[in-house]
Amino acid sequence: MQVAVDLPNDFVGMLTQDVVAREMRMTYALALFKDARVTLAKAAELAGMNIYEFIAVCKVQRIPVIDISRDELVQEMQSIGRTQ
Repeated sequence: MQVAVDLPNDFVGMLTQDVVAREMRMTYALALFKDARVTLAKAAELAGMNIYEFIAVCKVQRIPVIDISRDELVQEMQSIGRTQ
């Protein structure tokens, strides 16, 4: 799908159309991922990155990539200890 967005020239300044498009894809991918509307892999794909690059961007943006509570983590760790 292709989406056209009209932006005033003074908003983009010296940026090329490719840079603006890349930034918009990244921003949209981050927003979708943050709202749990897409998976990490799909968000990375939308942003044009591999998963590890996208995780690094999420870290900079302070968007958690692991959605687990402290209690869930403790339960998980306890269950691992029981299976050994």
